[in-house]
Amino acid sequence: MLQTVLEPGTAENTALFRETYLAAYRFMLLARLLDDKFAALWRSGRIHGGVFLGRGQEALSAAAGVSLKKGDVFAPLIRDAAGRLAFGETVLDAARTYLGSALGPMRGRDGNVHRGKPKEGYLPMISHLGAMISVVNGILLARRFKKIPGTVGVASVGDGATSTGAFHEALNQAAVEKLPLVLIVANNQYAYSTPTSRQFACRDLADKAVGYGVEAGSVDGTDLDACLKTVGRAVARARAGRGPQMVVATLLRLCGHGEHDDAGYIDPKLKKTPAGRDCLKVAEEHLLRQKWAESATLTAWRSEAIHEIEQVIAQVQREPAPDPFAEEWRAISSKQLSETHDESEN
Repeated sequence: MLQTVLEPGTAENTALFRETYLAAYRFMLLARLLDDKFAALWRSGRIHGGVFLGRGQEALSAAAGVSLKKGDVFAPLIRDAAGRLAFGETVLDAARTYLGSALGPMRGRDGNVHRGKPKEGYLPMISHLGAMISVVNGILLARRFKKIPGTVGVASVGDGATSTGAFHEALNQAAVEKLPLVLIVANNQYAYSTPTSRQFACRDLADKAVGYGVEAGSVDGTDLDACLKTVGRAVARARAGRGPQMVVATLLRLCGHGEHDDAGYIDPKLKKTPAGRDCLKVAEEHLLRQKWAESATLTAWRSEAIHEIEQVIAQVQREPAPDPFAEEWRAISSKQLSETHDESEN
């Protein structure tokens, strides 16, 4: 998490934007390599459950994570590994969840993508499309009732979620209540295997925001520079009291819906369009062109990330899984709640 994202202008702003860009790129790189490792582990039978890669969506995801600050709320999606890392998740927590370690944040009790730390504003994902928008709304309303100022909540959804009733109801509520919500829509051209042409008839998903009285902007989701500026502006507007913001990013999922899906339904022509660019490569080319990093530096960062991931995976593979005969199978928070209840009765 970084405090803010500023567009280049003054020398000070240019330097800060450069540092933000570098940080976001490294989160993108780490997320890509971690995803690749999880995919390899899944194919070798080491991971039970689904593995959903964020390949092609890392720029948008990282931009969301670095644009937030401590005290904000983040509701990521299955393809938001970069944003999760930027918001504060560790490689260790991610690995423990995917490999079912009893020492992980979910104690090996839940699906590997349903992980988070609600007290820190990092929300475990609900799978149902659009469902997390209303969850973020609820937290933002609670903060308002408690007179906690300056909070921004980011909810990430895909293009398919914009076709659901949950999306409509939650966005309408956020607009009426003027909540500091930033809704990020990753238009990756397919809702699983359903193309956008079968989902909506509007020219741009950002057009949907007008009907709700919500400010919206569109961005090239393959361009980290553009994502940082557009998401950063949206977060700043929400924090300044301008109500909910919506950001629609055009990109292409460069893999299947999950590792179980070969993505044979994706139109090959899409891969040759601007939306089909690999955002990681685009970011690397930008770094070299701006002389913000050298090829040797990029290689070193990749090696460091791989080393960290391999060390963590080796550690987690030695950790115990939950013991079904010893585990107290109840909600993670219920013990604390029951203890509080017992103390209040005494």
